[in-house]
Amino acid sequence: MIGLLAGLLVTRGTLADRTATLKAERTAMSAEIAKSEQLLSDAEKRFAVQQATALTTFADRLANREPIILRSTDTVRTYAQTAAGRAACLPADRVRGIDALDTELFASDPASAGRGEETLHSDADAAAAGR
Repeated sequence: MIGLLAGLLVTRGTLADRTATLKAERTAMSAEIAKSEQLLSDAEKRFAVQQATALTTFADRLANREPIILRSTDTVRTYAQTAAGRAACLPADRVRGIDALDTELFASDPASAGRGEETLHSDADAAAAGR
């Protein structure tokens, strides 16, 4: 009986040591899991910020490369009221002035009078091969 009682006390002490060791390991493992989850969360937040910045930069660069195509009168009026639109959109009188200038500059040009193949060569008597 004394042997059984001594065995019980030894077993109880061993069991208490092993329980304490398991609790310490669980605490350490829980701390490592919490730390890794925090690192993962931080990495996801950094990635989201980097992705948003990259998309914004890409959109800005793409917008600067692509021409602005204006499809409606309202769009033109709205765009013309912005600072960029004032520089890019000419008022109607300036457009007419450019057209008048083109007409004036190219009035004496025979190619602009009609189709190019219908104009006569300046030396009508020259041989066809010499033209």
